[in-house]
Amino acid sequence: MTLNLCVLTPNRTVWDSEVKEIILSTNSGQIGVLKNHAPIATALDIGILKIRLTNQQWVTMALMGGFARIGNNEITILGNDAEKSIDIDPQEAQQTLKIAEANLNKAEGKRQTIEANLALRRARTRVETILEAINRF
Repeated sequence: MTLNLCVLTPNRTVWDSEVKEIILSTNSGQIGVLKNHAPIATALDIGILKIRLTNQQWVTMALMGGFARIGNNEITILGNDAEKSIDIDPQEAQQTLKIAEANLNKAEGKRQTIEANLALRRARTRVETILEAINRF
């Protein structure tokens, strides 16, 4: 009993295989998806995508927003960007987080503050994706 998960970004296919379950962040909270889930289309928030493989192991992925369509045991995620935890360099992710925090502190005006907050959320998600993979699974 599996689902077919396909995660696409504008540049590449990040994931395309059978899975047992996923947990993803939508704009209204997290949802879990198992076989025979009701059809749904939803906007996705910046957050961690958790994937339970057919061998019961879990994989995490940093998902930078987008949309998901669920139906007929198929999940298609059209993401702005996505990165598997194993592909994220921990030192680079920490450095990017520090830079994003510094940029938010020196942001001037509404536009710069909004852009800096968005960059900070992305950087935090990448770091949290690595930590989730290490600590939880």
